[in-house]
Amino acid sequence: MIIVTLSLGVLAGTYGIVFGVPEQITQIWGSAPTENAASARGQTSGSRGQGRATTVVLAPLEERTYRLVLRTVGSAVSLRRADVVTTETGEVVEAALHANTLIEKGDVILRLDDRTERLSLEIAQANRDLAQATVTRYEGLRNTGNSVITDVALSEAEVALRLAQANVGLAEVALESRTIVAPISGRLGLSDVDIGDRLSSGDIIVTIDESTTLLAEFEVPERSIGLLAEGKPVFVSTPTYVGRVFEGRIKAFDSRLDSVTRSATVQAEIDNSDGLLLSGMTFTTRMSEETDPLPVVTSTAITWDRAGAGIWVAQDGKASRVPVTIRYRDGDQVWIETDAPVGAQIVIEGAAKLRDGAQISTGQTGEGQGA
Repeated sequence: MIIVTLSLGVLAGTYGIVFGVPEQITQIWGSAPTENAASARGQTSGSRGQGRATTVVLAPLEERTYRLVLRTVGSAVSLRRADVVTTETGEVVEAALHANTLIEKGDVILRLDDRTERLSLEIAQANRDLAQATVTRYEGLRNTGNSVITDVALSEAEVALRLAQANVGLAEVALESRTIVAPISGRLGLSDVDIGDRLSSGDIIVTIDESTTLLAEFEVPERSIGLLAEGKPVFVSTPTYVGRVFEGRIKAFDSRLDSVTRSATVQAEIDNSDGLLLSGMTFTTRMSEETDPLPVVTSTAITWDRAGAGIWVAQDGKASRVPVTIRYRDGDQVWIETDAPVGAQIVIEGAAKLRDGAQISTGQTGEGQGA
């Protein structure tokens, strides 16, 4: 019986703790406990209503420049490059196509069999001489008062002379086209054309690269388009010359982005007067630029909500949220655009616990965000 009584007492106590004492029993016990409980509840409610300040760490908002650095890979092409193409059909009788030979514009690099063209020129010259003799004879007779030579006859003789002269010119052009000369100064590439080969019109004989100046071609992503400007320095390196950096300058860049890669093609001129670099080499390019000073905060100061990124600014013991636009990141430093003034105290630790207008207390003040 004693055990049952104790068990009922324990159950009643537990019920009272969890669900409270029933009002009927409270009335039996008296009003004093009720008043004491109400007083206790009122004190608790009052203490909650007072609110507690959130402890945070503050630091002044600073401004610093950001150094934009772009590294990308490209390849080199000659500033001037020419594919030498034959315009005639014929057999090669002379060739000077030694690879890597430096040649000047106008140097003969190949001759085709030109016997037919030489004979055609002789025939055209003979017809011209005959026409010239006829015109000279007619003019002489007219000057002596001979009426046999009419104006019509003299005019026809002069037209025949002009046609003969034109035929001589055509024959000379045909003969010259059998001799192929260098269109530009530069260095000869490899060629498989040799004496005895028969070429057709349109065949590529050799490529000439004028490589005293090279063009480094590379792609710049959309996010780095702001780095591009004609004349801007570009630094390039190649695995062939480890540790050596060649300086160039942007010559041109595309007026639109590639729809697939979202990048623009850039060409930079590189001085190669010493001939160390070859067309087709792979380059690693680097460009850099310092921005105007921008506000910079630690990454822990940035918070996010549905509206985007923001920082908390402390003023008069309260925190207010100011939106920001993130521009650059470097480690735990973030460069931003914001309406918060430089020098304002911002929350760099404890920001995740804040609500707009929340009271804050300073547990520690940061001397600088860059520290």
